[in-house]
Amino acid sequence: MARIASTLIALVLLLALPVVSARAQAPPGPLGSKPGVEVQLPPKDTQAKVKVQVTLVNTPATVRDGHGEMVHNLEARDFKVTDNGVPQQISHFDLGGDPISMVILIETSSRIEALLPEIRKTGILFTQTVMGPTGEAAVVDFNDSVDKLQDFTTNADLIENTIAYLGPGTSGSKLYDAMAVGVEMLSGRPQTTGVCPGGNAVAGCVAGVPRRRVLMILSEATDAGSEAKLGEVLRQAQLANVTIYSVGLSTTRADLRSKPKDTRPQITPPGTFPLPPQPGVPQTPTSEENRYGNIDLMAAAVWAVKHIHDQVKGNVLEVAATATGGAHVATFKDRSIEKAIDEIGGELHSQYTISYTPTGADTPGYHEIKVNIVRNDAKNLKVRARPGYYVASPES
Repeated sequence: MARIASTLIALVLLLALPVVSARAQAPPGPLGSKPGVEVQLPPKDTQAKVKVQVTLVNTPATVRDGHGEMVHNLEARDFKVTDNGVPQQISHFDLGGDPISMVILIETSSRIEALLPEIRKTGILFTQTVMGPTGEAAVVDFNDSVDKLQDFTTNADLIENTIAYLGPGTSGSKLYDAMAVGVEMLSGRPQTTGVCPGGNAVAGCVAGVPRRRVLMILSEATDAGSEAKLGEVLRQAQLANVTIYSVGLSTTRADLRSKPKDTRPQITPPGTFPLPPQPGVPQTPTSEENRYGNIDLMAAAVWAVKHIHDQVKGNVLEVAATATGGAHVATFKDRSIEKAIDEIGGELHSQYTISYTPTGADTPGYHEIKVNIVRNDAKNLKVRARPGYYVASPES
């Protein structure tokens, strides 16, 4: 009996060993709380507590004289920049030379199909006149869908070939969704270029030179079916230092090209001239910023960013450009698409880039940027710059 009992005990111990071993190798599970100590739960909404921090603000500044000619002889000391009324220290200043990261958004809906032959010829303008020798670009087309045709590249041939073989799409135009994709792509690009290994400057490499992020749009001023809202896109573009330029396409012009010549009086192309201003938006006299009509584009741009869930009724391309310090160029009469792109390229390489690290940038709400000239002849000069940016509160 003693031998049987000892055998049974040995067998029980042998069977228990794998269980002990398995427990020793298993990853530790949740530990019970100690008496008198509350169990710590994960935050209910961790995203709501994320705090937006703005570490660098880039603002393009276009300066023209009384004749509309661009002024190229200003220096950093000639500019005064304020953020919410607080004077800022300019950390970087350049005239047209900073490298460009650009996303080219092209509408390919069936409504502008007759304009595609003209658009397909614009690749070389984008690479040589706009992108320049130190830039990079990506190509996105949109209609009922948004498609990334070419990722960022410095290879001019790839950009030109992608645009040369654009195909017609469906009748839709998800403009805001396409803009959201473009801003997201640009947000992922480096804020600066030429950062040297180890952070030290060597020959041919200057550390910390800001890149200009440019969203170039060729489209009608119409959106249909987008999930994104214009205000949301503009708010993110401002935080990401993205400048929006647009070339307005005209469905009427496309119709006139695709149909026999019409001798009836021509209708004003949709999207070329602004619709009546939305209710509640103040009007101001025509200025360089709103040369397409009597709407106060600056006020409309600020309104769109502050009220991101409300719909902007008209002038959407002009509002987007104004909100980010860019420009909208409509194609009408004798201004071709090629001429419009050439005008934008000329401005990009003749404007001032001003950068600063803002003081108190984490304060929630809209931050107004003011760029002024402090030279003696300032009264004869007109400055166009981005109006500001919006910092959301942690709870929003």
